[in-house]
Amino acid sequence: MAQVNSELSLDADRLETAKAELNSIVEMTQAMAKAREGDVLELLALLRTLEACHKDIRDGLFQEAFPTNRQRLYQLLRDIETEGGWPYIPRMKLQHLLKLIEALPAQTSPGENSSKDLSP
Repeated sequence: MAQVNSELSLDADRLETAKAELNSIVEMTQAMAKAREGDVLELLALLRTLEACHKDIRDGLFQEAFPTNRQRLYQLLRDIETEGGWPYIPRMKLQHLLKLIEALPAQTSPGENSSKDLSP
């Protein structure tokens, strides 16, 4: 019983350390995004990098660490159920992007003359 308690204590310590590291990553990522505010291409590059990182972890390390027995699988499923579900990074749908573009005010391209430019 003492061994189980020490394992649980060790797991709790590791979890707290991981949470602190993750909070640091979140703060750094948010600062990077804020520093690129207004620059759609830089923000898109940041989103693509985060998505690629998510995919690398999911398809590599996570799948390799997947439980190999029922008890550990049950623990994983319980954690997913209680802590907020399966991690997923949704992409903006093309239809939503087109609606955003349609909502933009009408602008003339740099080579076009507007009626305001033609007045004396």
